[in-house]
Amino acid sequence: MHPATVAILSALAWSLAACADPAAPTTQSPNASLGVSAAAPGMGRYIALLANTSGGALAEEVATLGGRIDWIAAGMATLSLLDESGAERIARRSDVRLLVPDVALSLDLPPSVFDVVPVDALQPQAPATPGSSALYARQWNMRAIGADKAWAAGAFGSATVTTFILDSGIDYEHVDLLGLVDEGRSADLSGTFPVVTTISGRPTAVMFTEADTVARYFPTRKPYTDLFYHGTHVAATVSSNAIVAAGVTSGTRLAAVKVCTYLNVCPFSSVLRGVIHAADHGADVINLSLGGTFHKPGNGRLVHFVNRAFTYARARGVTVVVAAGNDGTDLDHDVAAYSAYCDAPGVICTAATGPTNQASADGPFTNVDASASYSNFGRAAIDLAAPGGNINTPAAPNSFVYAACSQTSLVVPICRTGVFAMGSLGTSMAAPHVSGAASLLVPRIGRNPAALDAHLQRTLDDLGQPGTDPRYGKGRLNVGRAVAGLP
Repeated sequence: MHPATVAILSALAWSLAACADPAAPTTQSPNASLGVSAAAPGMGRYIALLANTSGGALAEEVATLGGRIDWIAAGMATLSLLDESGAERIARRSDVRLLVPDVALSLDLPPSVFDVVPVDALQPQAPATPGSSALYARQWNMRAIGADKAWAAGAFGSATVTTFILDSGIDYEHVDLLGLVDEGRSADLSGTFPVVTTISGRPTAVMFTEADTVARYFPTRKPYTDLFYHGTHVAATVSSNAIVAAGVTSGTRLAAVKVCTYLNVCPFSSVLRGVIHAADHGADVINLSLGGTFHKPGNGRLVHFVNRAFTYARARGVTVVVAAGNDGTDLDHDVAAYSAYCDAPGVICTAATGPTNQASADGPFTNVDASASYSNFGRAAIDLAAPGGNINTPAAPNSFVYAACSQTSLVVPICRTGVFAMGSLGTSMAAPHVSGAASLLVPRIGRNPAALDAHLQRTLDDLGQPGTDPRYGKGRLNVGRAVAGLP
């Protein structure tokens, strides 16, 4: 075993630069610095693969070295506050099979703009009328997958089904999400890590915990409220009260599992812990709209942890839906990279589609099933496609997927001033359409990921090349067909 030598979150420097604080309310890129520039040296955070699950003796030695065990579950653990020599000592223990430095992944944001829309005339809608939402005319995405046909057939989702959103949190008080979020099973698992910021003109290492930021700016809110915007948008696409914008369902319960911070840092260990937390707390579906491609050279051992976590969830009947990523990469031939999480065992990997043109924000929309220009692809990697929006030419407006915008966002501050919907795009937006469809099927098919996946694939619209296509997989999601004929 090679000793762990990297301090913490080796990819942190580049991912911290991908956060945002747009000055204007609409069509602003979410890529601007928030003043944090790099990981702080000298403090370690490591992930351990254990030979047993007790961890008692391990915890004692970690404590004597000045560190701590942040969590231990499913034969894995995260150890923090260890220096290099302490990590090397822990790595030599007989009950530690593997010890690797934690790394930072980030929300995979496409290189484009977004749209923020104020919604002033709020009319409460019955859960059975999602097509009456204020922005439904703009929701080409729901019509493209036949969600309206599923609603007409009485498929609105069940409160007995819970989809866990592993993301940046959820604004659980937004009108489209109020009452849908299970606060008892929601959690902030983003943890604490060192960053470098500028204090009195000097780079200074400080420990960052997002819960402290929540307490400072929103003292009445739970730690898992969304300071970014991403998790709220994703959640409301799965399930929404459909006052501002419709979700695929209006009855499915949601759980917020914060594994990403508003700095756009998603510690790998937090994601692993989030998958295990969801599986242990009765998740029916997990949605992972997270980027996360790491280079195999030097990071190949991380695959062991991915396999352990996702196998653990699947064995407990959890269906896991993931986003393919927004790099326009052929995942079948990118031999130097591991696409977490499309390469994980038993997941449903989702590519994105979207219109190539539209006459106005409300349409009509042209070619809604076009493959999104940014979407990763690959015949072996992609299982199916779903609406994610498209980046179009200057002569053709970008097409967006609209959903709730977090009223606790530090990244899109205009959303704190009222009720807003955000138009965003990415495979992050495509995945929750599939999670919503999976949530509709759980009461009918059961908590059986293999059977649920097979049924989804049998009911897709076969696009592109017949059979399996590198950009559409087996085809584009069809929710109406998926629920047709099922009890």
